[in-house]
Amino acid sequence: MADPTLIPAPTAQSPAMADPLAGLRDWHLPEPVAWWPPAPGWWLVAALVMIALVLGWALWRRRRRQGAAVRAALSRLAALSQALQSGGDQRRFAAEVSQLLRRLALIRYPRERVAGLTGSAWLAFLDTTGGGDGFTQGSGRVLADRPYRAPGDAAPSAQPDLDPVAVADLAARWIRAQRETTP
Repeated sequence: MADPTLIPAPTAQSPAMADPLAGLRDWHLPEPVAWWPPAPGWWLVAALVMIALVLGWALWRRRRRQGAAVRAALSRLAALSQALQSGGDQRRFAAEVSQLLRRLALIRYPRERVAGLTGSAWLAFLDTTGGGDGFTQGSGRVLADRPYRAPGDAAPSAQPDLDPVAVADLAARWIRAQRETTP
């Protein structure tokens, strides 16, 4: 056994020695992550967003350009109706409405399908592309022959006389239908 005289006597200890954790440094946070340059995943997200924006803009522009012809046709139809209301010629009104519809049809459909159509074939085309049966069976029938009659000629008994409001409404309905359809 050890000699009790050999055990050192307690002495005054320094405060650092009294607390074994006092010599440790305080815990510290890592440096904050820099916002630039972003991680590769953010570059991918940014590229996908840019592609989506460019495609969305291109589709919006294409749709807007397609709708421009329809807007112009509706505006022209309103001007024709206004001119007829202020004492215009019904024969001229029918001719200009028919020309307006043909111009829009040539924009929207292949030339081979539209350019050679006359008479009842033209009216049937208008019906199948958005007119229901208003051109072959309704007020739109006057567009087939009224523009070609001499001023003052009476309508044949099989053909109705021109009802400008009904023709304008039918033409406007056909023009609006061209906005939703793709040829």
